[in-house]
Order: sequence, then C-alpha cells, then structure tokens
Amino acid sequence: MSDKENLDNQQPDDEAGLYVISVAAELSGLHPQTLRQYDRLGLVSPNRTVGRNRRYSLRDIASLRMVQRLTGEGINHAGIKRIIELESAMANMAIEVAQLRIEVDALLTENPPKGLAVRKKNEVIVYEEER
Repeated sequence: MSDKENLDNQQPDDEAGLYVISVAAELSGLHPQTLRQYDRLGLVSPNRTVGRNRRYSLRDIASLRMVQRLTGEGINHAGIKRIIELESAMANMAIEVAQLRIEVDALLTENPPKGLAVRKKNEVIVYEEER
C-alpha cells in the first residue's frame, strides 16, 4: 500500500461521529444545551455511542452552523426542519438524475436510435422592416 493510500485510509469521512458535545459546541459556536435542543427537535441528529452519548460529525457541525444562520435570519425551528428535509430530498433527486443519465447514455451508446432522423438546424433569417 502506498503512503497516499495510507493517508487516505486514516482520514475520517464527514459522517464519522468523532466530536463530543463540548467540542461540537465550541466548533459550531453554540451552547451545548442548544445542541441538545436541536437534537430533541430533530434538526441535527448526531451519532450515539453504546452509552448513548452524542458524537458529532463534521457534517453535523456544518448543519449546526446552518441552523444557527437560518435562526439568525428569523426562520423558526419548524421552517428550518422543512428546509433541511427539502434540501435532503433535492440532493437525493440530483443523485438519482445523475445515475439515470449515466444509464441512458450507456443505453444510447449500446443501441443508437435507428428510426430517428437527425434534423439539421435551420438558419433563422431576420429581415429589417422598410420604413
């Protein structure tokens, strides 16, 4: 295994719950009690240890910062939860569309359309009105 592969394997992913609540609070700029409240409201759901302690990931901390920003913009917790749900749904749909595009491109490569004639683009000629 090369040195680069070793480094890649050592780096945690964004989903890994690494940070205890006090560290996550410091990184996000929020009070630990606020993090507990956001967890109860379902705005940010950190991983849990066997002993049920919260462990926050980098993605969770980014979410906490987003919740803080949206709260500062005057959006209530219900609105923030809905925004998070819609953004998640949109991201999932974008992934699905990308996968479908790959499949369609592969199918078109394997089976080029035979009955469809390729249409040439017609030139558009614009005449000036005579005055």
